[in-house]
Amino acid sequence: MSKKVSITLDDEVLEFVDQRSGNRSSFINRVLQKEKQRLFMKDLANAYREQANDPEFQEEVAVWDIAVGDGLNA
Repeated sequence: MSKKVSITLDDEVLEFVDQRSGNRSSFINRVLQKEKQRLFMKDLANAYREQANDPEFQEEVAVWDIAVGDGLNA
């Protein structure tokens, strides 16, 4: 779903967009999607880093790792 919006761009920015694409909306959408993905990946990496440095979380994971394998060889 898309919405039509009105934005104001600096002359330099608009010239840059026009040099890169014949479709302003498509170009701006691609740039913003890439930025959204970049920020998501940054947040995900930070969350994994926090988990790796959280001793309580690591202890709980270790307990679950033992429980998951319990009785599989029986």
